[in-house]
Amino acid sequence: MHHLLPLLFAVPLLGAALLVATGRRLPRAVAETTGCAVSGATAALALVLLLNSAPPLVEWVGGWRPVDGESVGIVLVGDGPALGMAALDSLLTLSALVYSWRYFDEPPRGHAGSYPALMLVFQGAMCGFALAGDLFNAFVFFELMSVVAYALTGYRIDEPKAVQGALTFGVVNSLGAYAMLMGIGLLYARTGELAMTKIGRGLDDAAGQGGPDALVLAAFVLVMTGLLVKAAAVPFHFWLPDAHAVAPTPVCMLLSGVMVELGAYGVWRVYGTVFAGPGGIPAADLTRALVTLGVLTAAIGAVMCWYQRHIKRLLAYSTVAHTGLFLVGLGVLTPEGDDGIALYLLGHAGVKAALFACTGALLDRFGSVDEQALHGRARGMRAFGVMFAIGGLALAGLPPFGTALGKAITEEAVGGPLTLVYVLASAVTAGAVLRVTARVFLGLGPRPEDAAYETSGSDERPETGRRLSRIPDSMTAVPAVLLAAAFAVGVAPGLAAVVARSVNEAGSGGAHTSVHWTPHGILLGLVSTLLAVGLAALAVTRPRRLATPDWALPLRRLQSGHVGDYVAWLLVGATVLGALTLPGVLGG
Repeated sequence: MHHLLPLLFAVPLLGAALLVATGRRLPRAVAETTGCAVSGATAALALVLLLNSAPPLVEWVGGWRPVDGESVGIVLVGDGPALGMAALDSLLTLSALVYSWRYFDEPPRGHAGSYPALMLVFQGAMCGFALAGDLFNAFVFFELMSVVAYALTGYRIDEPKAVQGALTFGVVNSLGAYAMLMGIGLLYARTGELAMTKIGRGLDDAAGQGGPDALVLAAFVLVMTGLLVKAAAVPFHFWLPDAHAVAPTPVCMLLSGVMVELGAYGVWRVYGTVFAGPGGIPAADLTRALVTLGVLTAAIGAVMCWYQRHIKRLLAYSTVAHTGLFLVGLGVLTPEGDDGIALYLLGHAGVKAALFACTGALLDRFGSVDEQALHGRARGMRAFGVMFAIGGLALAGLPPFGTALGKAITEEAVGGPLTLVYVLASAVTAGAVLRVTARVFLGLGPRPEDAAYETSGSDERPETGRRLSRIPDSMTAVPAVLLAAAFAVGVAPGLAAVVARSVNEAGSGGAHTSVHWTPHGILLGLVSTLLAVGLAALAVTRPRRLATPDWALPLRRLQSGHVGDYVAWLLVGATVLGALTLPGVLGG
């Protein structure tokens, strides 16, 4: 089975090449059907390999195996987490392609295959990044994923906002990629290796009894900076809301549903494989760094999410907040924390993609994603209103959704005051989603006063070329299936145990953990849900009480839209990350 691993990125890339080569002669329906078929076949292959990933599959591409312990080949590792992420990438790409069936304006003659081709390249790059067993090829797939994401974000090139958002996205993420490449160069200079496991052993051998030094710290900071930019952790996050505000809805489904999660996955994979040994970064220092950045990310993301009226930006900041929760769970460095985050990622991917899909239906029906302008206008879209409300409750952690199970297990792992971070962040972001549900789909509360706002979302134009009088069945079915999948993560018999076993075998040396619902976890899930409902009710009935306070205005001003500001914050973030991990080097 291990020989099939390269097909997970080769099949989408070959499918994209086929679409580009024949796009001038293919009808639009054929091109989009081909894209769905290739994406679906890759998803099916990923699931088959996932079911056969014990023991982990290892493939040296092209048969270039190590000789006398030395290698120049490309190694792919197909363990449970890697293949799980590849399957998630593929399934969400398929969902986005089905959702966007005949979605955009009629493409120019001869370009019918451009959009599905880009989506397939994106899928192949994400699968390649998840499977990469060496840092350099992880970087290659990382960059391929980024370049395609820039193009998809600015797909509507005739709109200046889309081009600006894609440019900001490109500049910030490219700087993160350059930082990652420099870190890889430092690690290669120290160890002469690129395979992650061999780099880890090389660092341990080079350190001896002295522990890590400044070169290891610099490499760690540079590599992690690149991954945290992709994960949209504060203060590397500024590109995300700007990109989501202009990216087509199916692209937003992938950016928030899986690409950000890949950044968190990369942090977990690279630290555990490369830097977790005695020659790497001490566990206490990594915990300090990830928990500090995670709490900051969750708090700022939740606050900014609450004070948005542009619905796509609101959902983007919700993603930022949940990224913070992922980092806190990973930062405690326990098998239980890893298990909880794995389940949390699965549930969050389905819920967030579904919420963006519902928002896209609003945009194409009314030509707006402004919460205030849409007040009561979507009363007739009952199915989408129900799904939006379910998505909000799932974000809050309402049992038995997969988000709730992952959140409950992670809360048990982090314990103490950090539990409060999970309750408050999930409640505030979910409350914002439920507030939108009440105002837009039910028309509850007084009509908000139209006040000046930097990004209201009222001047958007439909992505379908004209407003839809009827929402296509595909646009309704996709979010329903995604929410059902997020629900299944929490209730499917044995699924949580399988996920935990695969994660622990890959990252904790086979440590056995028990993952299941607990009264404590259920209680905290209900508390955060009730708090979310209460916040939404208060916002709808007493809007002035929860208007933007003076202390939140500076946070809004930081999202300036100027790429130079975002680059400066990236440098600040890298400096802070280095300062948080410096004690390990000084102690060594």
